Amino acid sequence: MFEYFPGNYVWNLGVVATLNSGGLIDEVDRACRPIKEAAQRGEDAGTADFLRAWTELTDELADRAGEAERAGHVRTAKQLYARATNYLCQAERMQSASAPGRLDTYRRVLALQEKAFETVTRVEVPYEGTTLPAYFSRAGTGRAPVVIMWNGLDSTKEHMYASRHWEELAARGISCLMVDCPGSGEALRLQGLTARVDTEAWAAACVDYLETRDDVDPARVGLVGWSLGGYYAPRAAAFEKRLALVVAWGANHDWGAVQRRRLQREGERPVPHYWEHVLWVWGHDDLERFIDFAGAVTLDGVVEKITVPFLICHGENDRQIPLEYAHRSYDQATASPDRRLRIFTAAEGGAEHIGLDHLSHPSTYIADWVAEVFR
Repeated sequence: MFEYFPGNYVWNLGVVATLNSGGLIDEVDRACRPIKEAAQRGEDAGTADFLRAWTELTDELADRAGEAERAGHVRTAKQLYARATNYLCQAERMQSASAPGRLDTYRRVLALQEKAFETVTRVEVPYEGTTLPAYFSRAGTGRAPVVIMWNGLDSTKEHMYASRHWEELAARGISCLMVDCPGSGEALRLQGLTARVDTEAWAAACVDYLETRDDVDPARVGLVGWSLGGYYAPRAAAFEKRLALVVAWGANHDWGAVQRRRLQREGERPVPHYWEHVLWVWGHDDLERFIDFAGAVTLDGVVEKITVPFLICHGENDRQIPLEYAHRSYDQATASPDRRLRIFTAAEGGAEHIGLDHLSHPSTYIADWVAEVFR
């Protein structure tokens, strides 16, 4: 993996994710150069410096976008707004849950993202007396198959948009519903919705919503989840039987066991201020009790209930989630009529966590597989 900040895995992951989601290396370099020294202090220290540097870049791009907009250069403006959103969203992700101004920063992310849209629209998925915020990419003009896309522990629907996976699906005639699940993105930050073990509740809400749309084929609704979504999605597919396929983009088979390893400082962590972030996501305030609770976040005894095509994608050098979990999910999913395990190697790229070192590689592979299954 490209290491702009040698030895600081978490910051490097943010840089690589940004570059593989439409960021430009010159812009990223100009933002990162002043904070190289801050990165040497460790993943937690200096995240305010990270936000400040990347906000300056965001301000510059947003100003240029406004000028282009006023001049009638709509395409240029949208491109600038999209990159500005990408940069600010990555910097916001790096902050502690209690960082001053974090919610205002995220509200700005939302405003910038809306300005970047061309074909994607914002929608609300009804969920237990409230809604799950989402973006919808429509493919074609008739009833199209659709993929529900879920994020992980620290990503948002804006990261999903920046990945352009929805665009790969659209090119294959497949719509995409990018959802901030409870515990992530806007659902967590602005609505206080925290994660839960029984993710089939979110899946049911998403499928219920899609069934109200006259541009969706209700017989061809799939679910893709990346990172912690590699637990969320298979768990949901095991119990929500209206789903036609499921993809674990990162085989998060036993997330509870990973937390016990992280207490022992084994493996890498995805985000700074890690334990504060984890407790925020799950709505807990006591780490010891949370670790006991986290034991329930496992796919043991669950993936056996998946009865639809099941794709598991994993990087051989994933430093967050052990490769053995990909094999465990595959070995246990014996009721799936079409299960496939795809390991991405360092030689080809896509070998890091969810393939962030070469994101387009797993993205196109998954899109091709989904298209094959829906055909």
